[in-house]
Order: sequence, then structure tokens, then C-alpha cells
Amino acid sequence: MKINKREVKDDECYWSLEDQKEISILLTKQNKDDWWKSLFKVGPEIDTQKLEPEPSKLSNLDNETRATVGKMMFDQRQKQMRLPTSEKIKNQDMLQQFMEQNPDMAKNFSNVCQTLR
Repeated sequence: MKINKREVKDDECYWSLEDQKEISILLTKQNKDDWWKSLFKVGPEIDTQKLEPEPSKLSNLDNETRATVGKMMFDQRQKQMRLPTSEKIKNQDMLQQFMEQNPDMAKNFSNVCQTLR
């Protein structure tokens, strides 16, 4: 079913007649994080930029999203303390490993290593 070109889960949408005078409709969106500007094609729209999402806990997120948010939080803290971000740490580790595996070349790259730190 499409309402205002937005997809809903057909098997999770219900309607009921209450007190013989009101219709109650429950529409479950395919993507619960999608914000609709309006319910129907014709009708008033709201400015979704002014809406604030409900706060969520890291434990409510899937593993991949939780890892991404955790990395972003770590990088933000590192930047605030003027410390290397996870990407810079990864690059430093890779260079260090390369230098350990190639000691003759390490002498030539010693200045590069100092610059990255």
C-alpha cells in the first residue's frame, strides 16, 4: 500500500470504527526513521526539519550502526583532546608495521613517521 507515495507494511496496518463515529487508522511505515511531510497527497505539509527525533540508546541500534556511532564518538573526543582519530591511528599502525617488516627502508621513512605522529 502507498500513502502519499510512501510505503507502509500492509500486514501491520489496521483500521477500526470506534463508538460508531470515529475511524482509527494505524499505518506502520516500511522505514520507521522516514519522516513524512504529510499523510495524504492532498493536505497540509509540515516542515520535517523542525522536528526532533526521539532520543535513542546505543543498545537499541544494530551492531553495524552501533559500531559506526561509537567510532564517530571516539573520533570526536580525540579531536577535542587534539589526539589522533581512529583513521590516523590506523595509518600510524600500518606504517609502523611496514617499517618493522622493512628495516632498511625504515631509515628512509623515519621522517615521515615522525610527521604522522
